[in-house]
Amino acid sequence: MPRCMNAREGGKRRMFMLPKAVAILTRQPILLVLPLLLPAIWRLAQTGVTQPAGLLSDFGSATLVFSLLWYTPRLFRPALLLFWCLIQIGASELLGAVHRLPSWQDARYLLDPVFLHSSTAGLHLQAPGFTATLIAAATIAAVAPIPRSSLRTLTAGLLTVLLLLPLHDSLARTLNDQKVDDRYQVLHWLIIDAAASAAGHRVPAAMQATLPDDLLRADLGGRRLLLPATADRSRNVLLIVLEGIPGLYLPDIGSAVVGDEASLRLPALAEATASAMLVPAFVTHSHQTIRGLYAIHCGDFSKLSFTTPKAFELQNAPQRSAQCLPARLAAAGYQTHYLQGAPLAFMNKDRAMPTMGFQQVHGLEWFPENTGADFIWGASDDSFFRGAANYIDALEQQQQPWFLSLLTVATHQPYAADEKAVQRYGSRQAAAIAHLDQAIARFLDDLRSKGTLDDTLVVITSDESHGAPGAGWYSSWGLAIVLAPEQDALPRLKSEMYGLVDIEVSILDYLELPIPPAILGRSLFRDYDRSRTMVSYTGGLLRWQTADGSLYECSRDAICRSTESPMIGTRPEQSTTAAPEDGAHLFALADQLDRSVAAGPTSTLQFAGGEVRTLPVVITNDWTDNLIGAQYLDFPHDSTIRVDIGVQALSTEPEGLRLQLTMRQFEQEVTTITPPTFPLLHSGESCSVSFSFTNEQARQAFSFHLLGAGENTRIRLDTFTVQITPDHG
Repeated sequence: MPRCMNAREGGKRRMFMLPKAVAILTRQPILLVLPLLLPAIWRLAQTGVTQPAGLLSDFGSATLVFSLLWYTPRLFRPALLLFWCLIQIGASELLGAVHRLPSWQDARYLLDPVFLHSSTAGLHLQAPGFTATLIAAATIAAVAPIPRSSLRTLTAGLLTVLLLLPLHDSLARTLNDQKVDDRYQVLHWLIIDAAASAAGHRVPAAMQATLPDDLLRADLGGRRLLLPATADRSRNVLLIVLEGIPGLYLPDIGSAVVGDEASLRLPALAEATASAMLVPAFVTHSHQTIRGLYAIHCGDFSKLSFTTPKAFELQNAPQRSAQCLPARLAAAGYQTHYLQGAPLAFMNKDRAMPTMGFQQVHGLEWFPENTGADFIWGASDDSFFRGAANYIDALEQQQQPWFLSLLTVATHQPYAADEKAVQRYGSRQAAAIAHLDQAIARFLDDLRSKGTLDDTLVVITSDESHGAPGAGWYSSWGLAIVLAPEQDALPRLKSEMYGLVDIEVSILDYLELPIPPAILGRSLFRDYDRSRTMVSYTGGLLRWQTADGSLYECSRDAICRSTESPMIGTRPEQSTTAAPEDGAHLFALADQLDRSVAAGPTSTLQFAGGEVRTLPVVITNDWTDNLIGAQYLDFPHDSTIRVDIGVQALSTEPEGLRLQLTMRQFEQEVTTITPPTFPLLHSGESCSVSFSFTNEQARQAFSFHLLGAGENTRIRLDTFTVQITPDHG
């Protein structure tokens, strides 16, 4: 006979059924879907359905990864989920910092936990809710015992993705006025960017053309704003480069171009430069500080791609490096000095800046106190400008005219700001910009009170633009402020379009010094009647302004938008979709601007020359602890690389020091090349290490990381030479 359960038995059964239900749930593929759909859900929550192409890209990317993830053996799923999380979080941070999606070359950062740690130090994330939810969902998916799908299911998923591609392409072309990140999921964009870079730019023979004249030589054909000097102008020159600051933030510049749209402002700097000449339409040509510094100091377009920076190539081009601004001013009798708030070794600035002609080059190590202790990238702006003021006081004691170039770092993500300031200004970025505003204003007021500005030309600019919410072209909008003793002869607003490429020719023109033949650009101290060509590659778009006023904005997906509007200025609601061959043509011309400054098949890059390095007590960060600046190198296919390293240990711990060298390509450790083993060194001992490797295939974004640690340990880097020789026959 059936027996009724009593309450105790029913409770036991329910307790038994609960873990069984959980076990069933953890085997459902829906758990794999959640972390993959989160970017689409986040986009919907932020923007609704105003970005249909982006939503379709989100769903397509999620479908692709879900199909692969479900078919992948459980053992390998955590790796795929980790990849997904890293590119999503990295893209979120990059969008928040510089308002652009990463290129495929940036993947070396997005896949590098060390860089992500540096850029998110203190857990100052752009979207902490998104990041925490994504990590939690991915962790659950990684440990869930979900059975593998069949090959048929995988095939169906991949076919679904292929069917979605034409629909997305049509939407992306229709909505080409939207930014790249509005139309693409980061994974989708990385795939397109990599494919476009690998395919190159096929240009119809009928469209082959050379660069326009104004991209080949300097243009001094404008009317002078200043009368010729009655005597040689032995002015001092102060160049201040602000990390990532767009012109939008200066109230008079922002209102002249877009009205009162800026949420972040520099009111103190505006007051300190109330009589200065402002250049509203001022262009930064690319991302990365080393590229901006090259354009500023060497009167040339930085590479619009992410291949070996021209600043590195100058080592093999002495005739070209002799034409850079510091070298020209040194030849004219100036002391030439460079001071930055970050350590010099990163991006090889301890070698690149002297190659440009700077006689004295200093970074964070110059500052007497450890100003970078509370900010991972270097000195706060307050500390930096106090140090710069002391530096100028010392220069003023000399009889020679001087040229000093300053570079800040505190407005680099994750931004130097304390929690009290963050609460006051509403965000870490706003607080850091407010600190910069106050620090540089005090600095300029101090120089003015001392009379330094009476005989000093001051140019304030930015190395790149971290952009701002509102428009994609803000990522190409740089800053240009000019303070000169002859201020009354200069206009308040300089209406023509200029860029970083124009700074060298402007300073040489102001000083009435000869213009070297390889220098490009126009002078800020002349008025021009005719328009010009201007180029920028930022925010995932090649922006090309033609001399007749047409603006092309082309992305790597072969979609080009054409308008009759300026590069720095609001876009009309209506635009024309240019033909695909127009985009190919412009990218091909951009490739010509990327041509190497070095001549000859064999090149030798030097990354050391007797510099003394103090080692960290322990290695905590492969970026900031790297002892050498040999990064972002390109090696051609069928080439041989020889590396020569010479080191002397000046002081070590009693047990000695053993250095280690690792190599990375796109921040993934290279395991096919065996690094050399360094001998154990004690104080006073030295060693030389050499090794070679060949490249059957071309390598890009190749980096050497030389690391070592020890308390009170110092070494001298005598040599670190990389010789690149093509193999023939």
